[in-house]
Parts: sequence; C-alpha cells; structure tokens
Amino acid sequence: MNIAIVGAGRAGTSFDAALRAVGHHVTLVHHDDLPVAFDASLDLVILAVPDDAIAAVAARLVLSAPTVLAHLSGARGRDVLRAHPRVGSLHPLAILTDPSVGATRMHGGVFAVAGDELLYEVVASLDGRVVEVSEERRVLYHATAVAAANHVVALMAHVEILAHGVGLDLADFLPLARQALDDVAALGPQAALTGPVARGDVATIKAHLAAVPEAERSTYAALAQRAQAIVERAVEVSWNV
Repeated sequence: MNIAIVGAGRAGTSFDAALRAVGHHVTLVHHDDLPVAFDASLDLVILAVPDDAIAAVAARLVLSAPTVLAHLSGARGRDVLRAHPRVGSLHPLAILTDPSVGATRMHGGVFAVAGDELLYEVVASLDGRVVEVSEERRVLYHATAVAAANHVVALMAHVEILAHGVGLDLADFLPLARQALDDVAALGPQAALTGPVARGDVATIKAHLAAVPEAERSTYAALAQRAQAIVERAVEVSWNV
C-alpha cells in the first residue's frame, strides 16, 4: 500500500518502521509540515498525533475520495474524522518506546480496529490480531490499556523506592514481578495471589505499613486493599459453587 503517516513521534516512527518492513511504501510527515493536498495515489493516511490534535489536523487535510483516513488513538472514536468519507481507527496494544522496539512489537501484535476494511488488511500484513471495541466503550478500553502498561510502570517505580530503602535495586525484584505476571497469565489473578493478604496475616500487613516510608504508604495500602478484594471475591465464588 501507499501510506502517509502524519506525526513523527514514537507512534508514528514505530508504525513507519513496521509498515516499511513488510513492504508498504510509507511517507512520514511532521504534523507542522502538512502539504496543501496529499497525493491522490495514497491508499491510507494515518494520524499519529496527540488525541487532542486529531480533529484539528483531520480538518486541515485535503484527501482524494478513495483515500482512507485513520487515527491511532485508543480513546477517540471515528467522529473526530467526520469530514472525510472513508475513516477508521487503528490502535496498537503495544508499548512504543522507540521505532525499532515498537516495530518489532507490532509484528504479530494486537490491534483495536474500527471502520474501513482497509485497516484490517494493514493488520493482516503485520500478521497481527484484531480486537473490536464498540465506540461507546473505547474510553474504558483505553483506560484498561493504561492500567495494563502505565500503571505497571508506576507500580515498579513504587517498588524501586522501597528497594532503595533496604539497600537493594529494582533489578533485584524484577524476577519476582515477572513470575507474578507469568502466574497471572497461567492461573488468573485469584489463583496467582500469594503473600500476607492471601494468608490473612493482618499483623504482617500492619508491620509493612509501619515500615513503608510515609510518602509511599498510601500506594502500598491501596494495593493491599485491592488484593483483599481479590481474596474476598475468591471466597464469595467458592461459597457460590
């Protein structure tokens, strides 16, 4: 396909590398350097710009009727592209830290796709898997993606601070985190939960709260409460069986 990507940030450059690698002809354009009109031979224009800029950038574009216009936002629907006849959204469920890593993660990755059928062909060219999310649930879908990625990073920042408090490094605890994620993948959250909350060791939890630095205490307490909710849910399910 002949594709133009508007936006040269991490998402745009990652898509540029991924699509070029599977044989697409790609032109990468900075959003400040938009042409008066795009080439009529374009099959697809992808907007890799911040969510709040999508509607404004889309309104500035002059495209030929057959060209599909798509954005990469997980939280926005197709209404922000309403001025164009063929539109869609293409959101990768991948962390795009830099072009080489992002391109690798998109090959065989998962994409939330809506709108024009051409976008399904793009995902197929990347050997990807499509998930479909209704327009009214897109914000919740994106919040879920943020929880799965960004909140895990925030949790690791919490772990790093606690680790430094005992003279260790985050790297000393990363194998434990990986084991926990592996267990969640294999068993689900309820069966994977271990530790003092799962055992009902109230005295240990209180000791933890006293030992954790005050600035980190609310984070630890919130996570312990969430773990307690998992335990209570497990008990409720077992009683209902």
